[in-house]
Amino acid sequence: MDYVNAFIVGGIICVIGQILLDKTQLMPARILVLFVTLGVILTALGIYEPIVDFAGAGATVPLPGFGYALAKGVIEEVNTVGFMGVLTGGLKATAAGISAVIVFGYLIALIFNPKAKA
Repeated sequence: MDYVNAFIVGGIICVIGQILLDKTQLMPARILVLFVTLGVILTALGIYEPIVDFAGAGATVPLPGFGYALAKGVIEEVNTVGFMGVLTGGLKATAAGISAVIVFGYLIALIFNPKAKA
């Protein structure tokens, strides 16, 4: 049942993104920022944690999940070290994922020879 829950929640997030692309004038980068920001806001309000508990990777892998990781890292770091956690918590919580994106992006660029769009 965990796979079904992840598929449904992740699918709903993707459908919302597709509707925003199709029905609004929002550019993909703005939708990306919107989703990450909503993940932070929903986490701060205590709404996103139950969604993560229900859906697992279906809620943590899409873009709002990155906002969730940032906010959760900041909250934990502030509780541990105080106000300085505002600056360091999000970076600590997401450093591994960001590093992996950079490394794998570079490797793929070496293998496939990317070209600029005309």
